[in-house]
Amino acid sequence: MIKQKTVQILLLGLLLHSQVIPAENTFSKKIIQYSHPRILLLKGEEKTIQQSIVVNPTWTKMHQAIIKASDDMLDKPVLERKLEGIRLLDVSREALRRIFYLSYAYRISGEKKYAQHAEKELLAVSAFSDWQPPHFLGVAELALGVSIGYDWLYDELSPESRNTIEQALITKAIEPSFDSKQASIFIGPSNWNQVCNAGIVYAALAIADKKPEMAEKVFSRSIQSISIPMKSYDPDGAFAEGYMYWQYGTVFNIFMLDALQKVGINDLNMKNFIGFSKTPYYLQHMVGTSGQSFNYMDCIPNSILNASQFWFASQLNDPSLLWVEKSYLEKDGFLMLTDGNGLPLTQTQAKVDKFTQFTTDRTLPALMIWGKDIDLDKVTAPQSNSFTGKGETPVCLMRTSWTDKNAIYLGFKTGSAGSSHGHMDIGSFVLDVDGERWASDFGMQNYNSLESKGINLWSLTQESTRWNVFRYNNLAHNTLTVNGKFQNVKGKAGIDKYGFNPKFKFAISDLSKVYENQLKAVKRGAAIVNEKFVVIQDEMESIAKTDTLRWTSMTEAKVKIVGKNKFLLTLNGKKLMVKFETSAPIQLKTWSATSINEYDAPNEGKSLFGFEIVLKPNMKQKVCTIFIPQGVSENTTKFHRSLSEWK
Repeated sequence: MIKQKTVQILLLGLLLHSQVIPAENTFSKKIIQYSHPRILLLKGEEKTIQQSIVVNPTWTKMHQAIIKASDDMLDKPVLERKLEGIRLLDVSREALRRIFYLSYAYRISGEKKYAQHAEKELLAVSAFSDWQPPHFLGVAELALGVSIGYDWLYDELSPESRNTIEQALITKAIEPSFDSKQASIFIGPSNWNQVCNAGIVYAALAIADKKPEMAEKVFSRSIQSISIPMKSYDPDGAFAEGYMYWQYGTVFNIFMLDALQKVGINDLNMKNFIGFSKTPYYLQHMVGTSGQSFNYMDCIPNSILNASQFWFASQLNDPSLLWVEKSYLEKDGFLMLTDGNGLPLTQTQAKVDKFTQFTTDRTLPALMIWGKDIDLDKVTAPQSNSFTGKGETPVCLMRTSWTDKNAIYLGFKTGSAGSSHGHMDIGSFVLDVDGERWASDFGMQNYNSLESKGINLWSLTQESTRWNVFRYNNLAHNTLTVNGKFQNVKGKAGIDKYGFNPKFKFAISDLSKVYENQLKAVKRGAAIVNEKFVVIQDEMESIAKTDTLRWTSMTEAKVKIVGKNKFLLTLNGKKLMVKFETSAPIQLKTWSATSINEYDAPNEGKSLFGFEIVLKPNMKQKVCTIFIPQGVSENTTKFHRSLSEWK
C-alpha cells in the first residue's frame, strides 16, 4: 500500500510538472497546421464515407439511420442543465449524441439545417452555469461533443458563436480539469482517466490556434496520463472493470488516439502497449453464444455494436475481430436489441428497427469513420475458441464454436471484490447452451437509485454498505458462501492453471484468500468436457469448526428439483439438467431473488438455486457440479477427476 501511494504521488508530481510548458509549443504547432475541421475526420475525408454509402448496403442503412435520428432532433427543444443526483451525465451524453449526429449529417449531406440546429445546441450548453465539475465525466463528454461540433461546423458558425463556444471549452472544461480536485482522475487506471483525457484533449484540439500554451498543457499532461490506463490492460488485454466499462473507457481512449494520430501526434504508439493491442480479443470473447455479455461486476448483460472493434481491426489488420460486430449488422444477428429504456425489443420490432436501434449509441458516427474502408464480406470466424486474461481481474472465456449458435459458452472470473466497480463475485461464472443463458449475473443496479437511499457505493472496505446491496454480494452470485458471510474484500484470486484441448477446456483458481478465516483452503475449476457438457468443481477444506457451505447460481430459467441431487432448468422451451456429485449429504435449495431491502431492484423473472452442505471440522470435501444440455445422455457425463488431475 505504501509503495502504491508513493507511485501515485510521483505520478501526480509528473502531471503537475507537465503544466510547465515548453517554449516551442511542440504539439500545438503540429496541430494548427491543420485548418478546421481537424478533429477525427479531416477536411475532405467525408468523401470516403460518401463513397462507402453508395457502394455498401450496410453503411447505406447505417447512414440513413443516423440521418433519420438527426431529422428527429430538429424539432426537439434544446437541452437544459438538469442534474440527476450529483450527475449532469445524462444531459452531457445526449448533448454529445445530438451534436455528433447533427455535425455528421451536415458534413455528409451538406444540408445547413443540421448545422443550424447543432449551433443552437452548442450555444445552449455553452450557456450552462457550469458543466458540473464535481462529477467530471459529464464535463468530459460535453467537452468532446462540443469540440466536435465547433470544429466540424467551424465555417458555418458566426464569429459570435465561435467565441461563445471557445470560452465554454476553456472555462468549463480545460481550466476545471487543472483544479487539484480533479488530479486523482488523471493518475488512476480506470475508465474515468480515459474518458476525461479524451474530452479535454478534444477541447484542446479545438482551440489550439487560439490558446496554444493552454493546449500544450493539456497534450503534455494527457499523453503521460492516459498511458496509465493503457498499461492496465497488461499482460493479455483483460480489462479490470468488465465488459461495459471496457466499452466506455476504451472507445474514448481510441477517440483520443485516433484524433491525435490524424494531426501527426504519434507519441502513444499502440506497439508500446502490449495489453492494449490484445484487448479487442478480450472484448470479442466476452460475448457468449446467447448474444449476452459476461456482465461481471458493475455491468449489464446487453452486448452492443462497438465502433472500437472496427478501429482495432484496421490497426491490427485482423478482420476476424469483427465477427461479433458483423453478426449485429446482419439480418440474423443475435444482438440483444433494446428500446430507449433498455428493455428488450420483440423479434418483430427488432427486424423493423434494426438500424434505427443503433442510434441510441451517442458515438455511432465514429463507426462510419472507422468502418468505412472495411469489407464485411472478408470477415472470418476467429481462430481461437478460448481466451485467458490475467491482470487485475483475471478471466477465462471458452466456447465450443463461433459458428454454431447452439454451442456451449463458459465464462469464469476471479480477481478481487476490492477492484474498481467490484462485486463479491470471485469464482463466479456464466453459462450459455443452445442459444440461452442458464447461469447468469444480475450485474449493476442504477447508481442513483442506491445513492439517493444513502448507500455508499464507492467505499470498498469490508464494512461498506455497498455489500448490503442484494446484487453486489456473494449470496447472489454464482459462487460460494460460508456461514452466510461475505467474501473477503482484500482477498484476491487468479487463473492459476488452464488448458484448451478441444476435449477438455478448463481453468482453475485458488480462492483461499477470498475465504480467509472461513475455509482453510478452497479451489474451483470450470471446464467444458468433450464439447458436450460443463463441470464446475469445488474442492475445499474446513477449519476447526463446523461450517455450512452454500453453492449458488442465478438463472432466469424455471427451476425444478427432480431428485436428491438434480435440478431441471427450463427456458424458452429448452432444458438443462444440473447434477451434483459429492460424497457428503447435500440439501438442494432455491432462494428468492426478491430482497427485503426497499432500496434493492426487484429482479423479476430471476431466481437462485443450489445446495447447502455441512462441513465438519478439518474436513476435506469435493463437489462436482455437472451441467448437461438437452440431448446429451447423462450416462456420458461421468466425471471423476480431482483438480490436481486437470491438465
